[in-house]
Amino acid sequence: MQYYTTTMAASSLTDLSKTTKLERYNSYIRRVNNTKLLAASSKLLFRVTLLVALILILFFTLNHPLLSANQYHSHTAHNFLSSAFYGSGAAWEKQVRHSSTPSRSNGLSVLVTGAAGFVGTHCSLALKKRGDGVLGLDNFNSYYDPSLKRARQNLLTKHQIFVVEGDLNDAELLKKLFDIVPFSHILHLAAQAGVRYAMQNPLSYVNSNIAGFVNLLEVAKNAYPQPAIVWASSSSVYGLNTNVPFSEQHRTDQPASLYAATKKAGEEIAHTYNHIYGLSLTGLRFFTVYGPWGRPDMAYFFFTKDILHGQGVNLYVTQDDKEVARDFTYIDDIVKGCLGALDTAEKSTGSGGKKRAPAQLRVYNLGNTSPLSVVKLVSILEGLLNVKAKKHVIRMPRNGDVPFTHANVSLAYRDFGYKPTTDLSTGLRKFVKWYLSYYGIQSKVKKEIESHQ
Repeated sequence: MQYYTTTMAASSLTDLSKTTKLERYNSYIRRVNNTKLLAASSKLLFRVTLLVALILILFFTLNHPLLSANQYHSHTAHNFLSSAFYGSGAAWEKQVRHSSTPSRSNGLSVLVTGAAGFVGTHCSLALKKRGDGVLGLDNFNSYYDPSLKRARQNLLTKHQIFVVEGDLNDAELLKKLFDIVPFSHILHLAAQAGVRYAMQNPLSYVNSNIAGFVNLLEVAKNAYPQPAIVWASSSSVYGLNTNVPFSEQHRTDQPASLYAATKKAGEEIAHTYNHIYGLSLTGLRFFTVYGPWGRPDMAYFFFTKDILHGQGVNLYVTQDDKEVARDFTYIDDIVKGCLGALDTAEKSTGSGGKKRAPAQLRVYNLGNTSPLSVVKLVSILEGLLNVKAKKHVIRMPRNGDVPFTHANVSLAYRDFGYKPTTDLSTGLRKFVKWYLSYYGIQSKVKKEIESHQ
């Protein structure tokens, strides 16, 4: 009996020990699972927090007051991502190389900035047509209707010209392009345009016309070989100059608008990079360019729209009641000037960011040499559209516009044979024909335009 009792006690102790061990084991498993669950929850919480933070950063980047003031050229979020997006991909690099490769012997390889712009599109097509390699760069900002820029891009694509979507201030993207292609030339046409808009959004001009230009020059100075650069200045640099016709020797230190000031700053910056780094630089002062595929913010363009829609047009006169006049220059003449400047541009003389010898530095007027009043412009449009304009004559506000422009182009003629050949009536006829076709306007206007071809 005692033995049985002892045996039972021993058995109970054994069972108790097993139960205790089992409870301890289960407790351990629960702790392990809780730890794993806590770790997993922490990771999930971290990822959710990081995602929310990135969304907030992106939101405030796109909506911050300082950046929204720069909405037309400030693409911080895009620049942050673009290098990563464009920096890889064999197909993309193949497009870049193919577009940049000349099809003619000794052809140029040209990077055209602002390629989807008015002048950029026409110059790109002309270069490609004669057998040069052309790669476009454009940020497709919304200063004016981006759909027009996309239509120009489609036109370029049909002619085997690839346009990279990117911003001048994206240094990594520019470096990547120069790593892929040893460009012989740059035709720098990208800029924040427009005189009056500078009063609304001044920082966009500084961001594009100054910071963007410097960024491009920084990349170009370190490229091997260094490219020769032809870039668009403006007749606006003559500002309050009253000597006519405007000559490259005239003073340009009295800008009447911020746009003009940034273009003048560009000319001084060009001098600096030429002097220090041996970059070959040619500045072209364009005089009121017009024609098919033009900019909707230009007077001839919105006058055409307003006349067709029966809306009034404002005709400015000076404070002393004199007519405002412009040296209207047809796009084909400007293209000839740009190509002439590229063809006569000497090689840059730097290497590895260091100047080896003096380099070419030039500036030229590209105009029509025959200024006409804005009143005359409207009169020609009335005849082409067969519609009488509702004219409102008002005094010119102090918005940076100058009362007249008149180009002396003798220097460009001497150095690369620049000679404008298209008068305003002929040029506007070609523009109106394009306008009616592009916007699908079918009327007796179009028939009369075509009958005069």
